[in-house]
Amino acid sequence: MSSPHSRLRTEWCPSIPRELMAGAVATFALIPEVIAFSFVAGVDPAVGLFASFVIGIVIAFTGGRPAMVSAAAGSVALVAAPLVHAHGLPYLLAAGVLAGAMQVVFGLLRLGVLMRFVSSSVRTGFVNALAILIFAAQMPHFIGANTATWAMVGLGLAIIYLLPRITTAVPSPLVCIVAVTLVGHWLGLPLKTVADLGQLPGALPAFALPEVPLTLETLRIIALPAFAIAMVGLLESMMTASVVDELTDTPSSKNRECSGLGVANVAASFFGGIAGCGMIGQTVSNVRYGGRGRLSTLFAGAFLLILMVALKPWVSQVPVAALVAIMVMVSASTFDRGSLRALVRHPRMSSAVMLATVAVTVATDNLAAGVATGVMLSGVFFTFKVARLLHVDVLPGEDGGAQVYRVRGQVFFASADMLVDAFDVREIDGAPVHIDVSEAHFWDVTAVAALKKVVERLRKHGSVVEVSGLNQASQDLILQLDAAPD
Repeated sequence: MSSPHSRLRTEWCPSIPRELMAGAVATFALIPEVIAFSFVAGVDPAVGLFASFVIGIVIAFTGGRPAMVSAAAGSVALVAAPLVHAHGLPYLLAAGVLAGAMQVVFGLLRLGVLMRFVSSSVRTGFVNALAILIFAAQMPHFIGANTATWAMVGLGLAIIYLLPRITTAVPSPLVCIVAVTLVGHWLGLPLKTVADLGQLPGALPAFALPEVPLTLETLRIIALPAFAIAMVGLLESMMTASVVDELTDTPSSKNRECSGLGVANVAASFFGGIAGCGMIGQTVSNVRYGGRGRLSTLFAGAFLLILMVALKPWVSQVPVAALVAIMVMVSASTFDRGSLRALVRHPRMSSAVMLATVAVTVATDNLAAGVATGVMLSGVFFTFKVARLLHVDVLPGEDGGAQVYRVRGQVFFASADMLVDAFDVREIDGAPVHIDVSEAHFWDVTAVAALKKVVERLRKHGSVVEVSGLNQASQDLILQLDAAPD
């Protein structure tokens, strides 16, 4: 059995240099997206950057998935934008506090288990859709760009993909940032820089309560947006945690991640930041470059603050082309290319779920909408498949005995009508009937009502009906509903 010190080291810092460098790569990948998402939400870049710093620091201690990077995210920004436009930033901060409280309760009630209902096809669609959205988010930087920008993006990609063939001592994205910045400055190239994306904060975030009246009217205004922020954040964080589980072949505590995200969002809101969630692109970047413990998450948040405040003059001069090159790499590494080959091998319904998840996500620019669509389709297809497994075999009676109907399969709301339709009272014409359900299971009220309906209809037409073979669970359900056939 491993010692507490060994477990703590494994959870926090398996390799300190790799953790720090991977966290730094994730931080540089965060900056352009967080600034862009701040504009989507209708708030100053400082609001998103402060939130990302606070969330990163807090969730490193409270989260349930080591090496996962959480920050101000686009999906939350989309949900938050209408509230900001209608009522202003203070109400968004209040909604963030309420959303965080909801997420804490969600985790304490151990509802993270709901992730089990998200199929592999939905997860693959989620990852592929995110890769497409990450790449699409870089397009504005290419449209109308000058030759220098294209050249520096090409140089950045060359460094990112070729340097690992020479050495892996230093993450190639960091080398990309330094090299592109130096080359651009040395040659005096006309490149857009981080400073052109938005004003970086010039001071540390300060603790303050949201300046909103503590009234029922305030609660009415923020309740629905807070619920939407909480659910979207939980969904994206749980999906991101599942992706990291697969990348690292290690388990995570989904319930702790839910509560940890809630605590982080409450803290971010009290420090003037927007609520956030798991950032899969930056998380994948962190993991790809060696991040395995909580230290990489902690350093990603701390390094972001260092870059925002202490190194602001230097960070402001980093060409956007370098960050675009990193995000293009993240997009390419995130996309599951094997899923394209699997489209022709996998069952058509599974492929349809994956494609629908991608299509809805890309069309709406909303990861939550895509995942919700995929989960719904998975449920519908599964229900349809299970319902088709119900069979009713007719065995003629011997020597004038009762006609035997053998029911096999699962009887529930989707297959109940099939059970009823299998009994044609005109063909039975009052003959005695024996219904053998020893190979069937009755799952719900609709199934029990269907069996009762069959028995009552047959008796109404003069048949003597006997039902046998009910398993214990089905008997208990029928007795519970007080609907057992006589």
